[in-house]
Amino acid sequence: MRNSTRSAVDPFIVMDVMQAAAKAEAEGQHIIHMEVGQPGTGAPKGAVDALKNAMDDGALGYTVALGLPALRARIARMYGEWYNVDLDPNRVVVTPGSSGGFILAFTSLFDTGDRVGIGAPGYPSYRQILKALALTPVDLQTSLENRLQPVPADFADMDLAGLMVASPANPTGTMLDHAAMKALIDACAAQGASFISDEIYHGVEYDQKAVTALEVTDDCYVINSFSKYFSMTGWRVGWMVVPEDHVRVVERIAQNMFICAPHASQVAAFAAMDCDDELQANMDVYRANRALMLSGLKEAGFTSFAPPDGAFYVYADVSEHTSDSLSFAAEILEKAQVSVTPGLDFDPQRGATTLRFSYARSTADIAEGLARLKTFMAARTR
Repeated sequence: MRNSTRSAVDPFIVMDVMQAAAKAEAEGQHIIHMEVGQPGTGAPKGAVDALKNAMDDGALGYTVALGLPALRARIARMYGEWYNVDLDPNRVVVTPGSSGGFILAFTSLFDTGDRVGIGAPGYPSYRQILKALALTPVDLQTSLENRLQPVPADFADMDLAGLMVASPANPTGTMLDHAAMKALIDACAAQGASFISDEIYHGVEYDQKAVTALEVTDDCYVINSFSKYFSMTGWRVGWMVVPEDHVRVVERIAQNMFICAPHASQVAAFAAMDCDDELQANMDVYRANRALMLSGLKEAGFTSFAPPDGAFYVYADVSEHTSDSLSFAAEILEKAQVSVTPGLDFDPQRGATTLRFSYARSTADIAEGLARLKTFMAARTR
């Protein structure tokens, strides 16, 4: 049978890196994982206990497409607690992970061929989902001067139908402050472009709280997930906040594409939102890991990067060491037994000279990985 042209999306290179790391582990090597953006912790205990109780009480089935009303209300309450934003729970849509949110947003907002701006470097699946939906991703080449975040000048006169931003961002961990967020939202409004804010790493911040687009405007889509701060990657549950007059549009699409997010995951997510002590203990680990990374990477010879404001990544310019980040990452895996991600996933144009280092694992793993990188780089530059 023939394949569609829309199916011609690029592979997610980090998944191939994970597979190579798994193969090395199967051969008996001890691999330090700095490639994957997955918390080293599992779901909060309170979330697991809540699901056990729900399963004992009876069968779990379909929920309504927009999600459990109690969970939607609790998410809305969080916006008041975290950002002092008074959010109507009716605008909250529970999704099968943030990936489900991207599909719903892009399907709801854009028509075939529409041009959607995404910052480069940026999360690669934005580009591939847009392509699979017969939309046109437009990479905006960001600069270190702007901490690898887009600014209005990057897309002036580009005739975009929409702009997708992420703060804290993957792979850089950099954030938009209120003024920068407002400037992007105002620029989109002036062009008649839709604004989508990926806020999946909110909660994983260090020196200051991340700004939600909802502090600036209600005329936007916000996408978030329980995967990162709430440490629930495998549960596949997230949420969107959309304008009031878009709720029914998104609901109709969700009913047909997904039916609903997993009921079990929604139960666990509701309980996870009140597991503050455990979640803040996870943040203590990330803070310690970040401090180790900022010093340890420089000691190893990786000196050019914007210090991350949030998330758990460092995105480094390695042009003084290589012009082929894919081969360089393979060499690091083979000789140092540390798995890192080539920048090609995040920036097809400049990613051959960048690497992403994740520090989402245990502090002991991060310390060991940095020691191995230092030894590897010292031997390589002799």
